[in-house]
Amino acid sequence: MNERQDIDKAVRASDTERERIAKLVSEAAGEGRLTIAEADDRLEHIYATRFRHELAEFVSDLPAGRPQAPRPTRGLDRFPARLRVHAALAVVVSVLLILRWAAMDVPFFWPAGPMFVLWGSFLLHARFVRSGAVPPWARQRSGPPWGVERQVG
Repeated sequence: MNERQDIDKAVRASDTERERIAKLVSEAAGEGRLTIAEADDRLEHIYATRFRHELAEFVSDLPAGRPQAPRPTRGLDRFPARLRVHAALAVVVSVLLILRWAAMDVPFFWPAGPMFVLWGSFLLHARFVRSGAVPPWARQRSGPPWGVERQVG
């Protein structure tokens, strides 16, 4: 009867929780902490679990967190290289646009439009880099973009 009460009070595990535990097990296998057979066995049981408290046993013998490399906190090194390159290109193109405008005899500041696009794309890029998300236009597709599978024969 006591076991039945425990099951009634238990909270069911969500797919997100299972995926988080499965990711920890996969990373441990990638680091060599678990053999492939152990990882496969644990993953099979992880996806078969029903309750949250059952998930903890699959990672109880693994370290709680990986030691992370210290992040540089000074200068431009704190930004990823791809973001630094994007900023450098935006600066160079902006300077060239302003020089071109200064050489022309135009009363309005026409480089504002192209510079808005340049710096807007940089801010979007920085947002995606910071969040760790993959922008929709950079996602891998499983097949050709036009939806026609190539037949081999």
